[in-house]
Amino acid sequence: AHLVGEHLSESLISTAQIVFFLMGAMAIVEVVDAHNGFEVITSRIKTTKLSSLMWLVGFVTFFLSAILDNLTTTIVMVSLMKKLLEKRDDRLFFAGMIVIAANAGGAWTPIGDVTTTMLWIGNQVTSKELISTVFLPSFISTILPLIGLGYSLKGKIPPIQKDDSTINRSKPSERNLVLIIGLLSLLFVPVFKTWTHLPPFMGIMFSLGILWMVTELMHGRKLDEEKSRFSALSALRKIDMPSVLFFLGILL
Repeated sequence: AHLVGEHLSESLISTAQIVFFLMGAMAIVEVVDAHNGFEVITSRIKTTKLSSLMWLVGFVTFFLSAILDNLTTTIVMVSLMKKLLEKRDDRLFFAGMIVIAANAGGAWTPIGDVTTTMLWIGNQVTSKELISTVFLPSFISTILPLIGLGYSLKGKIPPIQKDDSTINRSKPSERNLVLIIGLLSLLFVPVFKTWTHLPPFMGIMFSLGILWMVTELMHGRKLDEEKSRFSALSALRKIDMPSVLFFLGILL
């Protein structure tokens, strides 16, 4: 019984590290999203040609999913397309390209995809070797569909409608600060592991703690009802726990 207990504990520890890492990463993304941080990126899209938009969306999705997880990137970009495109067929074309670009982009960094994250945490791959080996195949996997779809799409889209509503929205300065800290905190995790040789979940929890502290100081003087929308505690309630439990079940 003692030997079985040791093996179970070892298995549970390695699995729990991945679960805590995913929870921390998802919470950081949710905090950024609560502050409308991704609008800083998506609002830069000004083109009205469908083909140009396809290329732009493909590249943004590819590189954004390398920092965020590919599921979050897909949700963010598909939500943007729902605001830009009226025709259902156009939305489906763009959604398909977004899924391809998000999966390809998430594959070449240790934090971009759950599979690579698990391999990285389990010390099966290193950040440097993963990026140098997988980046080119991932990039080609995105470029080839882009060439096919980009040149086959014709027509224009109406100008982007800006949302002027101030309800449940953060200030531009808050939005920019949270986006920068959120992205830097995710990029900091591989550096943390290299410097300290501690497990990656400690790096993601440390990053979440920093972001949590910043947002608490940022909204400290606001009313509780207004402040709660932007807090890390609210973000923790909104993370995709079914996906986390799905991977927990597989790993166990």
